[in-house]
Amino acid sequence: GKCEVGIDFNAAACNKMLIGARFFLTGYEAAKGPVDTSKESRSPRDNDGHGTHTSSTAAGSAVRGADLLGYAAGTAKGMAPHARVATYKVCWVGGCFSSDILKAMEVAVNDGVDVLSLSLGGGTADYYRDSIAVGAFSAMERVSFVPCSAGNAGPGSATLSNGAPWITTVGAGTLDRDFPAHVVLGNGKNYSGVSLYSGKQLPTTPVPFIYAGNASNSSMGALCMSGSLIPEKVAGKIVLCDRGTNARVQKGFVVKDAGGAGMVLANTAANGEELVADAHVLPGAGVGQKAGDTMRAYALSDPNPTASIVFAGTQVGIQPSPVVAAFSSRGPNTVTPGILKPDLIAPGVNILAAWSGSVGPSGLAGDSRRVGFNIISGTSMSCPHVSGLAALLRAAHQDWSPAAIRSALMTTSYNGYPNGNGILDVATGLPATPLDVGAGHVDPSKAVDPGLVYDIAAADYVDFLCAISYGPMQIAALTKHTTDACSGNRTYAVTALNYPSFSVTFPATGGTEKHTRTVTNVGQPGTYKVTASAAAGSTPVTVSVEPSTLTFTKSGEKQSYTVSFAAAAMPSGTNGFGRLVWSSDHHVVSSPIAVTWT
Repeated sequence: GKCEVGIDFNAAACNKMLIGARFFLTGYEAAKGPVDTSKESRSPRDNDGHGTHTSSTAAGSAVRGADLLGYAAGTAKGMAPHARVATYKVCWVGGCFSSDILKAMEVAVNDGVDVLSLSLGGGTADYYRDSIAVGAFSAMERVSFVPCSAGNAGPGSATLSNGAPWITTVGAGTLDRDFPAHVVLGNGKNYSGVSLYSGKQLPTTPVPFIYAGNASNSSMGALCMSGSLIPEKVAGKIVLCDRGTNARVQKGFVVKDAGGAGMVLANTAANGEELVADAHVLPGAGVGQKAGDTMRAYALSDPNPTASIVFAGTQVGIQPSPVVAAFSSRGPNTVTPGILKPDLIAPGVNILAAWSGSVGPSGLAGDSRRVGFNIISGTSMSCPHVSGLAALLRAAHQDWSPAAIRSALMTTSYNGYPNGNGILDVATGLPATPLDVGAGHVDPSKAVDPGLVYDIAAADYVDFLCAISYGPMQIAALTKHTTDACSGNRTYAVTALNYPSFSVTFPATGGTEKHTRTVTNVGQPGTYKVTASAAAGSTPVTVSVEPSTLTFTKSGEKQSYTVSFAAAAMPSGTNGFGRLVWSSDHHVVSSPIAVTWT
């Protein structure tokens, strides 16, 4: 690649680790006008922090003594610390433009990147209208692995983006590490929350406590919007703010500017019990919806409400772990319901990684703090975990295609805890489904030796495009050349795409559906036996596999099988789930099944 120079970025900024740095803004400046260099650098320099955080998660070298304001102290290291990094800056203060993203992807592929990590995404347009899907198709053709964030629009269904089958779509889960803070009310009740606050502590004696909705001259006052709080009512008090609309940490600025002593940030129904830690600018803690409702009632009913906040630092060994983040976007795939998405999940909550020196840990203009590391959350954070792991797999298996790498990551993922219970979804408190986690949570040590892989070539994806009735011009938008790809003499089916998961759709009246798959042996010779089942609640779906045994005598050998699904009538919108597993003496190759009646 190339090391492009510009404001705050000279040629010496690149090195043996950062081997390329480019920036793209032709589309942005055409729409928005010249970049305001008083706010950001017209160069590859990261003034936002997001790119620094994600790239160091994927490939950062080991750094001893890393921490954020004393939290999560230890040695920080990326997934593939010996990988090299090329960065392509496409986002600016006014947004990320599709033309710039697509150009950057094209340049990255021409530069020869092995993994093209995209912690960004848009809507759910048809693939030929989706710039990321278009760019990713070319990357796949050039053997670049493309993982993308599923999005942060959960926990609602059908909220994910980046759902093209040649993209690996990554959702977010938690780590077994937490940053607890305890809110103690004047009535003696103690509620657990989270915080990354580091600074002057509150008095050891309780402080007056007030609900923001009672300290405002605005109908939006409960949200602690800028200028909404009455200083005379909040001065010296801990203020309870409702989560929503404006940034979480920004609410603390509003409370601080009005003279408040501290803040409790309460989730509403939209966020439930999910707790995301923030580096607040005043003593502050986030709490779940149930605790928030109770605190609100206390503040409104007690004649002299008080509270205190106690910060407990960093705790590890939190169980259960992982759990699915409520914000993590969910399936089904609205463009092609026959392709199960997301593909898997990886750590994406309270992730420590490197940070830009241009901005404070909150990312807000008024934050004068400067840190070398930051702790933030999102599927933007889970995506580079998978990107770095893919780099390790590419190094270990240089002949593997992008589809083989994804297959290895998916079929070795886990979807339960050691006690046998399924991974929980924090949004519901119930076991997560394949529409939440895909194949499950990535398991790096197993992915390097998956036994079997489901491989897919570029021509197979073209057949898939034929199956979803794309015409020559629509296919050409993805493949970059016009051809009559879809022969009238062939039958095309989404169920024939060699994907490592199964998404089955029935009409409400029930019916049958067949899927064909081919597995390639990448392990030692051996015999695999299949087990498969699926159900919608207590109602079973009949799953039969032919043949039920596969024997491999050498590496690289391919074997095909057919899966038949049959189901009775169910109400439209019903979902069922299951798994198909091939097991040998040395390997377990597992695929999720999602069944939907429409």
